[in-house]
Amino acid sequence: MSTPPDGSARPAPSGSRNLITRVGVAAILIPLAIAAAWAGGWIWAALVVPIAIGLFVEWVSIVKTASAARPGWIALGGLYATAALAGSLLVRHDQHYGVAALLLVLAVVWASDIGGYVVGKSVGGRKLAPRVSPNKTWAGAIGGFGLSLLVAAGFTVAGQGALMPLLLVAAGLSVVSQAGDLFESAIKRRFGVKDSSHIIPGHGGLLDRLDGFVAAIALAALVGFLRGGVDGVGRGLMVW
Repeated sequence: MSTPPDGSARPAPSGSRNLITRVGVAAILIPLAIAAAWAGGWIWAALVVPIAIGLFVEWVSIVKTASAARPGWIALGGLYATAALAGSLLVRHDQHYGVAALLLVLAVVWASDIGGYVVGKSVGGRKLAPRVSPNKTWAGAIGGFGLSLLVAAGFTVAGQGALMPLLLVAAGLSVVSQAGDLFESAIKRRFGVKDSSHIIPGHGGLLDRLDGFVAAIALAALVGFLRGGVDGVGRGLMVW
């Protein structure tokens, strides 16, 4: 590190500090989420119920500036939080495939996010949706999509499903996850908000961090329910 003429250390750029904070927080939250997902039962519920409440609270704090449309926006927030809660519980409820299905959803969402960030920052290029989220690029979207497919292939190697069906599942979850990210960005832009809150250092709020997961878990639960019923949501997602 270079030093100014007075000999004092030059402070790290704010972008670098933010990245370090994001990585540090993620290193704590990701193992916590995996452990709770693996344990299931009341431990998983104890994690996702407060999160769903937090999602709704943040949503209301964002849309509270709306006038005549406020009741409708609040109702939409309630539906959003309910979808996150119901999807999370239903996928994990499957006694035989719940763990694998939930971990697949989490891994695909994380891969889409990480791949999008790394490739987007490295390659740059044409913006994906400049009016909604100016920092997202097509290169990043493709990078996140590609990494999610590698995740699905990894699950197949681990004996958790057939390759082609899991690739298709991961592809759908990745696209929906990225769409969920853009949806949340559009809501914040609509109401002139940068972050939904500051509860997670370096990441913003729960809505900022879980926008992709909410969309992906809702789709996973819907597909699993249609194919496997209430008790076989995980199987409906993993076994084709």
